[in-house]
Amino acid sequence: MANIKKGDLVQVLNGRRQDRGGDRGKQGRVLEVLVERNRVIVEGINFVTKHVRVGQTQRGSKTGGIEQQEAPIHVSNVAIVDPKTKKPTRVGFRLEEVEKDGVTKTVRIRYSKKSGEDL
Repeated sequence: MANIKKGDLVQVLNGRRQDRGGDRGKQGRVLEVLVERNRVIVEGINFVTKHVRVGQTQRGSKTGGIEQQEAPIHVSNVAIVDPKTKKPTRVGFRLEEVEKDGVTKTVRIRYSKKSGEDL
């Protein structure tokens, strides 16, 4: 089971500091998880400049130019944010019994672990 899923709120752990133009410490929602490459695309983080060739649409309007878009970040450089404390935390799994249509099934449930200060 994956630690990070689409729609999770994550925080960037590594990279350049914000005062130096980086993204360390910023939080954003996961837009896409690239499982094969162990990378995630986070909303509003790790912008890159992409030059798009000028073309025309069927209506005749021009497309192209310089665009900004999010680039993938390695999954080890982000951590899930705990919804209660709004701080980065680790993820754990626990087994729970779920009863559906009279059949009991054991399912793994993902949860945020408490940080060291809260123990």
